[in-house]
Amino acid sequence: MLDAKQILLDGLRDMHALLDKAVADMTVEQLNWRPERGLSAFFSLWHYVRTEDNIVNFVAQGRNTVWLEGGYDQRLGLPRTSQGTGMTPEEAAAVVLRDLDAWRAYQRATWEATHAFVAGLDAAELESRAVTIKPLGAMPLWNALWGVCLSHGYRHVGEIEYVRGLLGLGGLTI
Repeated sequence: MLDAKQILLDGLRDMHALLDKAVADMTVEQLNWRPERGLSAFFSLWHYVRTEDNIVNFVAQGRNTVWLEGGYDQRLGLPRTSQGTGMTPEEAAAVVLRDLDAWRAYQRATWEATHAFVAGLDAAELESRAVTIKPLGAMPLWNALWGVCLSHGYRHVGEIEYVRGLLGLGGLTI
């Protein structure tokens, strides 16, 4: 039987693969396209990857994020510390991808950092260790990784698939 850590590792790997697949064939223009009253596929992706990076690296490990370590904020010309939570529609619309290769490098590095961190955890830490995620408050590490990272990621896969549909690109086949 799988333990909680293995379930989390497998779930994150699968969700990351879905996010990768959802945007693999999209151009910069398609990623930046926004429905009249919605968010771009890139905003949803950026928000999710930045959130995971913040939780895994800054919150859970007390270290710099992949975003800051790699200078991706400067390379991509995007906010240094924001991850999109609480942005106005105008601020969200200003989150635009210009360098697809740099973005893909960041996304890949974040997935690798997440997997290395989770793989190195003792399974008991998932319940015994508490972290604080602003504005959500204190919670077990399991809730942060399963609820805020993994479950949250699947929601953003759906948002990206919605934009893909509006662009006529079709949905994902699993």
